[in-house]
Order: sequence, then C-alpha cells, then structure tokens
Amino acid sequence: MKTHTKYIALIFMTLLYAACQNEPDTETVDIKEDEATSLYDGLEFDMPEVKEASFPDNGMLITDFKAIGDGLFMNTEAINKTINEVAEKGGGKVVIPRGVWLTGPITLKSNINLHLEEGALLIFSDDKSLYPLVETSFEGLNTYRTQSPISGKNLENIAITGSGIIDGNGDAWRPVKKSKMTSSQWKSLVKSGGVLSEDEKTWYPSESYKKANALTENFNVPPFKTRQEFEEVKEFLRPVMVSLVECKKVLLDGPTFQNSPAWNIHPLMCEDVIIRNLTVRNPWYSQNGDGLDLESCKNALIYNNNFDVGDDAICIKSGKDKDGRDRGVPTENVIVKNNIVYHGHGGFVVGSEMSGGVKNVHVSRCTFIGTDVGLRFKSTRGRGGVVENIYISDIDMINIPTDAIRFNLFYGGQSPILEEDQEAPEIDEEAVAVTEETPSFRNIYMKNINVTGSETAAFMQGLPEMKLKNINLENANFQSENGITLIDADGISFKNVKVAHNKGSAMTVYNGTDLKLDNVTLKESEKASLRVFGQSKGIVVNNSNFGEENTSSSKEVPAEAVKYQ
Repeated sequence: MKTHTKYIALIFMTLLYAACQNEPDTETVDIKEDEATSLYDGLEFDMPEVKEASFPDNGMLITDFKAIGDGLFMNTEAINKTINEVAEKGGGKVVIPRGVWLTGPITLKSNINLHLEEGALLIFSDDKSLYPLVETSFEGLNTYRTQSPISGKNLENIAITGSGIIDGNGDAWRPVKKSKMTSSQWKSLVKSGGVLSEDEKTWYPSESYKKANALTENFNVPPFKTRQEFEEVKEFLRPVMVSLVECKKVLLDGPTFQNSPAWNIHPLMCEDVIIRNLTVRNPWYSQNGDGLDLESCKNALIYNNNFDVGDDAICIKSGKDKDGRDRGVPTENVIVKNNIVYHGHGGFVVGSEMSGGVKNVHVSRCTFIGTDVGLRFKSTRGRGGVVENIYISDIDMINIPTDAIRFNLFYGGQSPILEEDQEAPEIDEEAVAVTEETPSFRNIYMKNINVTGSETAAFMQGLPEMKLKNINLENANFQSENGITLIDADGISFKNVKVAHNKGSAMTVYNGTDLKLDNVTLKESEKASLRVFGQSKGIVVNNSNFGEENTSSSKEVPAEAVKYQ
C-alpha cells in the first residue's frame, strides 16, 4: 500500500465536504409510495413497474470481522467475509459504520444491501496489484479490464444504500491533461511522480500506461487479442468503479459515488434498476469520468440525483459496433426524472455506443447548469442500431458553453469543447450504402425546454444516407449566441419555438425535407433569419415571425422549397 501526503489530504477534504452537506441518513427517509407511483404518471409508452430490491431483517457490521476504520488498515478481507456471511444466512444488510475504511475490490452477492452509515468513507486502494484482469465489456466492446472496485455478476436483489461516501481513488489511475489544471495543480501533479508525454501536455500514471495509450486507436480499448497482451499494459486498463453485469433488482439509494478510475456507475445488461438520491462526483479534469452509464438494461428508474462529473453525466448505451450488434440487447423502458447536472460533457446523453438500440425513454424535470451540452445524441457510421421513442420534457438549462441540443452522427470521440490534441472530424457529405452498420435516430419528442445563455440553441446533423427522422420540438425558448442548424434531417417539426440569438442566422437548413415551422419566432438579424441550402424541400412555415425580412436565402434550392402560410 502506498501512503502519500495527497492521499491524507484527500481523506480530510472528502470528510470535510460530507460534513458540510449535513444530509440525513437516507435509510431514515421513506420513499413514499405515491412518489414512486407518480414516476409513471403520463408515461408515453407501456412499461411495467420496476421491481425494487428488498431484504430480510438481518445484518452484520464489518467490524464483526475485525475491520478497522483508520484509513490505513486494509479491510478487503473483512468486508468480503461480512458479505459472504450475510449471504449464507439468506441475505440482509452489510453495514459500514462511520470511519475511513481502506479496501481493495469488493464483490457483491445476491440479497446483499451494502449500507454506508453517515460519516462512512469507503476508499479503494491505489495499489493496482490488488485488481486482477477480468473479462468484461468497456466502451461497448468485449475486452479485458482490471476488476472494478465494486462488482457483481449474475446477481439478484442487491443494493448499495445509506449516506456515506464511496471513493474510487481515481487519481491514481487516470491520465490528466495540462490544459484542464491550474499551473499550481499541474506542478504538484508532475512532482508526485508519473511520466509526461513528449510535448509535456499530458501526465500519465506510469510509463506502461503511456506506451499503451499510444497503441490505442479505439478510444480506450487496446486492439489486442490475447490475455497476455492485456496483462503487459494492465495499468492502462482503468476499471469502472461500480460494475453490475446481468443483475436483477438493483437498488442504489443515497450514497455519494466519487473519484472513479473511469466511468462511475455501470449497470450492464441488468433488469429492474433503481438509481435515486445519489450524489455522483468526479473532478472535471477526469478523463472518461462519466457519472452513470446505463447499458443494455431493461426497466430502470433514475431520479432525484445530482451529478458533477468529468464526462457525460446520465448516459444511455447498448454496446458498440459488431460487439454491440451481436449482443443485440437494447436499453429500453427507462424513466429519468428530477435530476440536476452541473459539470459534464452532456446532461442527458444517448450514445455513442448504441449499436444494440435504445427505445422507450422518458426524461423530465431535469436541470443542467453549465454542462458542455444539454441534450446530447451521438453516433457514427459503423455503429448500427436504432434510437427511437425518446420523450423529453420540462428541461431547464443555463450557461451551456456549446449546444443546448446536439445530434451528431459523425462523432469521433472528441469532447464538445475541443481540447488541444483534438480537432473536428472531417465530414463526408456523400451518402454511402445503408447497411446494418448504419445508425438511425428517429421519433424523438422534446417539449417545454428553456435555455438561457448557451453558445448555440441547437445543432442537429444526421447522415446523408440516414437522415434524422421525426424530431419534434415544442414549447421551447432559447437565448443563445447562435441559432439553430439542421443538416440531413427529415420530418422535423418545431411548434411554439422562440430563438433569441446574437449573431448569424436564426435557422439554417441544409438538405432538410418536410420541415414544419408553426408559431416559430426568430430574431431578426443582419442575415436572413431562415437560410435554406442543398437538396431541401417541403419546408412549410405557418403563423411564424422571422422579423421584418420574413424571407429565406436560397441560392441552391428553388423558391418553392419554402412555403409560407
């Protein structure tokens, strides 16, 4: 075990943060039956009520197995022994009391409720030798990663509850980019050890990590075939912090999950999942520091949570490329309500790993405060999969530095705000053949959207061979620097939409067909409020106000492409 000054400081700051929150123990707060029932009110699709995990009145303290909460003693054996003992007795609560509990990886069992009492800090060791390689799926691909700090597979009736804190010690695992830190933070990080890239703009935890990173072409999954190859770059294979695979009746209720090595919470191919009352935190500089990645799951509730993370916050996935299509398990029947997102690349996100499909998702009453993008949909050629029947309503956003709403079917892994080592991908405007590898986004409904202070109101781009289809936006107000851009979109409907932008055209349409604008108000600008290009046709404008000009600029399309009624 390594003991560093920064480690002791981390413990102190984390406990101080918890004390300042002064939140009650979630276990003492009853989730009212009418609140749970109201989650389904007005649901736009048929969905069974999610089955909630429940446990016998039986439990044990980890101190019963000689665990010591001093932040120094290694409690891996004591915690796992407690879990096994309670499981053998038919299940119940495994209690982590107040204290600082250092541990290696924890493996859950069926019928176990891992409960963290107020003041409990469960912190995972930075000794990477404690985390063996396991076969799993990461970023939608079948691969090897190191074992997750908390994991469970093929389990039923499991929970993590309470008001304590779970810390993945992610700083020991992640690379860091200089541009994401202050000068003093960067100097301190470099002084702590690790190695730098040749241009000295990226810090790596080790030389082996640096070498593996150079070999990786497909995001963070090395293109290796054998286990031995993966073993040689083990330090590079950062785990998700909470990995739950093929589990039924999963409940996460109350704790803070923070500082994960990669993604924070990752339910994969699970059924009946409830995620509520959580605080999910990662440093904003954390690479791949997603909050929640719900992948190929069925019947899920996500409500009353706070997210402040380094990558996408609430993300819906279903596998990537051929591996995802071969799995063929969509994410479906999901309710997302009453969540707040602070920093994150996206507030609510679908993709880019959506090759198994996503359908029947309801998102409402969420607030995004300073997320890079608000509502984010992303994929690219090669994925395949269909995203459909997504219903989004009552969303408030403020200070969005890029797009409040973004559909990007040319996603190449870049952050919404391009970093120093990133550049926008080249976009091939030529249509290619439609195959099983062609992604499709259709039947998406958004209403009651309020946005203040975004860079761009909306950017929606499909593929030339597979346009965005049937995207509906109703009752929306945007205050932004730039207006709305539609590229390769078919059957788009805007109703009761106001765009107050500061520069450029309020709306630009390229290769748009069957676009309906009903009661749309676009701020007058130096350029025409509505500009239409490419192979656009069938654009109908009804009862709308485009300023004094009330005209469209169309150099490449016939005048009849736009009809005013």
